[in-house]
Amino acid sequence: MIKVAPSILSADYLNLERDINKIENDAEYLHIDVMDGDFVPSISYGPGWVKQIRKISNLILDVHMMVKNPERYVDEFADNGADLIGVHVEATPHIHRALQMIKNKGVKAEVVINPGTPVDAIKPVLYMVDQVLVMTVNPGFGGQKFLPETVKKIQQLNDLKNSEGYNFDIEIDGGVNNETVKQAYTAGATVAVAGSYVFDAENPASKVQSIKDATK
Repeated sequence: MIKVAPSILSADYLNLERDINKIENDAEYLHIDVMDGDFVPSISYGPGWVKQIRKISNLILDVHMMVKNPERYVDEFADNGADLIGVHVEATPHIHRALQMIKNKGVKAEVVINPGTPVDAIKPVLYMVDQVLVMTVNPGFGGQKFLPETVKKIQQLNDLKNSEGYNFDIEIDGGVNNETVKQAYTAGATVAVAGSYVFDAENPASKVQSIKDATK
């Protein structure tokens, strides 16, 4: 069964604690999208948000950094309570160093690839990561449709994981619901980020459960 990481990008900013409480007992992760208005057009949460969320949630805080030169912010997010920090291979010429910095802070490290980036781009660092995030939409906005062509990359990563003896989770993010998650899970995904599908619903917890039920 897949683990679920509801994305607070789709939650109610003015009632964030209320919305987090709705899924606290059903999800495993809480996905926090950090956007700088440069690497992606939108702007969102900073380290201060993570610090406050850490006080109210026991979920794994999964910080997805959609920012240029993420090395500048690794220490601050780690110090404010992130359990896992993801950095895009496209966002820095020093992806190995960025991941090394995360590991040195005692935080789990994740490398992220966009839909247009091949798996080959991250092969040299797969041995050092705890998780790989495959973007199943182009990053920066919620509510987009799942790109089925990304499933092939999930399969490639799963094959590499098995052939090389790696132990990373494979996370998907974008357009995830109880239908699209099926093919991703079959291909090897182990964690699913879901935003609008969860938080736009009257009962967010039931949507988290429906994703899990689809992968039993």
